[in-house]
Amino acid sequence: MKVSLFVTCLADVFYPGVGKDTVEVLERLGCEVDFPEAQTCCGQPAFNSGYHEDTKKAAKHTIETFAHSDYVVLPSGSCAAMVHEYEGLFHDEPDWQQKAHALSEKTYEFTQFLVRVLNVKNVGACYQGKATYHTSCHMTRLLKEKEAPMALLEEVDGLELKELPNKETCCGFGGTFSVKMPTISEQMVEEKTRHIEGTEADVLIGADCGCLMNIGGRIERNGQQIKVKHIAQILNSKE
Repeated sequence: MKVSLFVTCLADVFYPGVGKDTVEVLERLGCEVDFPEAQTCCGQPAFNSGYHEDTKKAAKHTIETFAHSDYVVLPSGSCAAMVHEYEGLFHDEPDWQQKAHALSEKTYEFTQFLVRVLNVKNVGACYQGKATYHTSCHMTRLLKEKEAPMALLEEVDGLELKELPNKETCCGFGGTFSVKMPTISEQMVEEKTRHIEGTEADVLIGADCGCLMNIGGRIERNGQQIKVKHIAQILNSKE
């Protein structure tokens, strides 16, 4: 099965190891992975700020970049959800709307692809520790994927999972929200870190680098001894 990795901006710039782990898990499961070098931002920052004409430029570039891919996999529920927004974005451009639909049909978030396309839940991972999982807003509310990450984590040898209180609440990142409304964002992420600490988990796991960057930054500033890891890092672990 041929898969194209859409690594996303945050993974590319801040978490390159997440991209590496994603590729290694896919390859271990028999996928042939390529990396279209022309890929850029999915356009979500512009879209969320209301600049839809600018978003269309990024969307058209992405559509063309992955036009020949069999499957497109992203280590981000947020960016995967944005790709699925393209079809509505081009409501007044039928030709591009059709191309956007074709891309949407073959685009998956990483855990979603493993469970729903490859039909795999146990990837042979081993991680010794107590963990809690942060359900990111875009992945659960827009992409509507809730089960796949937990199905995979439950099969990780040695991993003890703890339920995160108020898991449905936002961590306060929200892309440009954290920049435009920093005071509110700060209070939201502080509340989130308190809930994480209350689980007594050693590690926080998530599937979106933006959330992990925001929460991880707060955890570090608070001096909390909690590791922060992307789910691809856990699924590629042999600890």
